[in-house]
Amino acid sequence: MKTQNHRSKTSGEGLVIVIVLILVVGGGLWYLVSHKQAMDKEGRAFGHEAINRIFLNYDAAFLAANLSPQAKLDLPPSDQEQLFTQLKQLGVPVQPFKTEENMTWESHFFEPRGFFTTHFNYPSGSAMVQMAIDHPVGKWQIVNLTFQPPAPPQAR
Repeated sequence: MKTQNHRSKTSGEGLVIVIVLILVVGGGLWYLVSHKQAMDKEGRAFGHEAINRIFLNYDAAFLAANLSPQAKLDLPPSDQEQLFTQLKQLGVPVQPFKTEENMTWESHFFEPRGFFTTHFNYPSGSAMVQMAIDHPVGKWQIVNLTFQPPAPPQAR
């Protein structure tokens, strides 16, 4: 009888270990999924905020503070000034405007990237903005920013 009692204790301990492992793995998966959802929401909010602050409010400080190191090289301060001069000359775009957004992940739960395309209608014509963002360490940043202004009117 002692052997049977010893076997039930061993199988009971094994069951407890299996249950604990399932709970740990389940908790880890829940954390990863909820973290991914939160990062997705934050990325979309940052993308919309960046478009509004740069293209509607002409916030040069926001742009300069949120460019990635490579984007700072690709868009130096002189080009940033030229962009804002051009935006101010175009005036305020007609509201509402549509922004297409796409969030992707390098791995399933990590290294988020966002891609935003916005079409603005200015009095002089339509323009398009394409912006890419990522979140490598600590904060969202603008990786790439392209502005295609309205085409100049055709001479007849």
